Amino acid sequence: MERTKIRRVVTGHDADGRSRVVDDRDVEPITSELMPGCAFFRLWGRDERPAFPDDGSPRRAEDWYPPRDGTRFMINTVPPGEPLPPPALDTAAALEELERRMPGAMAANEPGAPGMHTTDTLDYVLVVAGEATLELDDGEQTVLRAGDVVVQNGTRHAWHNHGTEPCTIVGVAIGADRIPPA
Repeated sequence: MERTKIRRVVTGHDADGRSRVVDDRDVEPITSELMPGCAFFRLWGRDERPAFPDDGSPRRAEDWYPPRDGTRFMINTVPPGEPLPPPALDTAAALEELERRMPGAMAANEPGAPGMHTTDTLDYVLVVAGEATLELDDGEQTVLRAGDVVVQNGTRHAWHNHGTEPCTIVGVAIGADRIPPA
């Protein structure tokens, strides 16, 4: 499912409460030379709990991961192997650009543990193409293929593609509370 853009259709309610298509457009991927071959489509999000009727207009959704009552809907494509940036890349400039386009995403990643991160979210993930390896604490790994789903309950994790073709996953992240251990 390698795509250069994805069509997004948004519904909402008009002034009389009738359902309508209020937006129909292509969404371009977020890419970075830091992760060649990766494409991140942020399709929708909001930082607050929804209430209806709703006119379907975009709501505030600032950071890459949602806050407590927020949600995010995304599609991510990862090439096989470890995406390595070109040697002459201006890493500082690339990180600055990535922070502008995916606020907070890189800050959630642990230094020295590629891709490992923890978010205060409940994530529903569907592998739609290729193969993904979900890594958890202590190196535990689970291989997922097209059609497999994961319910990711705020655990520390990383996604890898040890397969031979690009992997595409669809995810919905729902903001949650993290209660410190007693």
